[in-house]
Amino acid sequence: MSEGIRGVGRADISLYVNGNEERMEIRTNETLLEILRDRLGLMGTKEGCGAGDCGACTVLLDGEPVKSCLVLAIRIEGRNVTTIEGLSEIGRLHPLQEAFLRHGAYQCGFCTRGMIMAGAALLRAHPRPSREQIGDALVGHLCRCTGYAKIVEAVEDCANSTGGAEHE
Repeated sequence: MSEGIRGVGRADISLYVNGNEERMEIRTNETLLEILRDRLGLMGTKEGCGAGDCGACTVLLDGEPVKSCLVLAIRIEGRNVTTIEGLSEIGRLHPLQEAFLRHGAYQCGFCTRGMIMAGAALLRAHPRPSREQIGDALVGHLCRCTGYAKIVEAVEDCANSTGGAEHE
């Protein structure tokens, strides 16, 4: 690690994003969100609050949902990151994305990506989640438009129609 301007260090890291190895030099104060959007051009991950309160920036880190605005890039060396772009296969949406469309579980769409990422992690861990488990998985995800009922219904529908299965 080297010292940069005003004491901000730099480091070389390697990580896997949506299955692709990425190597880069980072500032030690850069966040995972900044890496995804500014360095890799993955614009599906949104910055809402920048403080970890809204969930719009949720991605999967080694399969677990994290708020990327709170994760320092220096902490992701060698780890696997999945963004909303990495959920779908070419030409085909992830079953949870399809369920969100069927149920109108999005309005403006800003929070949708984070909700889908949290829901996908839940369905991977619990293919047939209860309503309580769905609610717990969505804690910390703010939506100003839908009132959450359609979001919960979409996750339930995906679990019922696919058993929570993902595209592999």
